[in-house]
Amino acid sequence: MTQLDALKQYTTVVADTGDFQSIQQYSPQDSTTNPSLILRAVQKAQYHSLLEETVRKNKALSTEEIIDRLLVAFGCEILKVVPGRVSTEADARLSFDTEGSIRKGRELMALYKASNIPAERVLIKIAATWEGIRAAEILQKEGINCNMTLMFCLPQAVACAEAGVKLISPFVGRIYDWYKKQTGQEYTGDADPGVQSVKRIYNYYRKFGYPTEVMGASFRNTSQIIELAGCDLLTISPQLLQVLSESSDTVTQKLSPSMAQQAPIEQVSYTESAFRLAVNNDAMATEKLAEGIRSFCADTVKLEQMIEALR
Repeated sequence: MTQLDALKQYTTVVADTGDFQSIQQYSPQDSTTNPSLILRAVQKAQYHSLLEETVRKNKALSTEEIIDRLLVAFGCEILKVVPGRVSTEADARLSFDTEGSIRKGRELMALYKASNIPAERVLIKIAATWEGIRAAEILQKEGINCNMTLMFCLPQAVACAEAGVKLISPFVGRIYDWYKKQTGQEYTGDADPGVQSVKRIYNYYRKFGYPTEVMGASFRNTSQIIELAGCDLLTISPQLLQVLSESSDTVTQKLSPSMAQQAPIEQVSYTESAFRLAVNNDAMATEKLAEGIRSFCADTVKLEQMIEALR
């Protein structure tokens, strides 16, 4: 049995890519995308035609509307390959705009509906800012499931759970990157601060009965993935899926609802001001959240430039 097969005994495996042709061999349940992954995909020859076709069919629309249609076109292709759900990201420039995020979530879901995709097969990705979490709270009440991304600390996770969001994506690799840069240390196994963060969030949710799904994301190596066996979902790049599929090393369950009951965690809650202070006081979370939003914004602008060049 490969590590990938063994991991699937404990965890739902998700493909983290816009490259839908590369993932079928790994049989993931779901798939996630973001502006950076879509930008990377359309720069490949096999996907550039999808970009060209989307622009050609929608020339009368604004560039913003064409981008939405491109994201949904990728999502629809991905859903032909995976049996479960696809996550499609709202414009990161709306990360501090609650009303704008609500509008964008509705627009993206309407495009999926027009393509005959059931709502339960789509997750709208929104950055886990205070404004993003408030938008997700409203979208969830409308039956639009949300995936809260760029998550780096427990206060973000707590606010998402209390808002009733469907799923969160705590980042492992970017937390690891920050601590490695700060300390000059390599981290492995349970000592990895990114792994520790996801375990803390998972245990908190399961100990206190929140139904929100936890999907570990942003992995740098397979050690981080194996250390989170038992997490609800793990979204993994095709490169690391390949490594897992070529290894037969042992995988043991590291997380479960029963184990979570033993976790020494106290239940907390955050007002807006307390949330902002808690995130502000976590230098890693503050820096990586800001950096992640900037990066997604920059890649969205690059996508816009590619579309405008084809108009």
